[in-house]
Amino acid sequence: MDNINLIIGNNLNAYRKKRGYSLDKVAEMTGVSKGMLAQMERGETNPSISTLWKIANGLHISSTFLLEAEPNDLVIVKKKDIIPITEDNDKFSVFPTFAFDFNKKFEMLVVDLDVGCIHHSEPHENSTEEYIYVSKGEFQLSIQGTTYNLSEGDSIKFLADKAHEYRNNSKELTCLHIIIYYNNAL
Repeated sequence: MDNINLIIGNNLNAYRKKRGYSLDKVAEMTGVSKGMLAQMERGETNPSISTLWKIANGLHISSTFLLEAEPNDLVIVKKKDIIPITEDNDKFSVFPTFAFDFNKKFEMLVVDLDVGCIHHSEPHENSTEEYIYVSKGEFQLSIQGTTYNLSEGDSIKFLADKAHEYRNNSKELTCLHIIIYYNNAL
């Protein structure tokens, strides 16, 4: 991806203007300050995953919609070329491989959970489904107090409209391939 901050900024600005929203309105809808939104639209800041999720949830869009560059008929994505979005002291890294597409209603992510990572994910939109395949390592997924232990080669599907937590208690990096399907996407 080319300069991710500019892509995010351009997409946020275009979406906001298309809907006729002011920065104040978007700040009210998302809980992200007007100043931060303005910096993002100018490509001056690298927003955290939590900030992207707040914006996506507040605007009822996918977080990868903000990361989407111009579409092509054939796309080859090399992980080494993706600038990850990191959080939790770089222990939680998201590599957006295929951004949200309104026609297909899904996005695909590769997520690396470093040793000791504990990442809390806010609920997604109502009826959103998350599909996870563990390609390397092992991790725990907790959904509303119930914990599921998954290892390399395992998969899980769940309704992601509830808070959930990813935890890597192992001694090695865990790599997840995640598809998020937005049933209620416009």
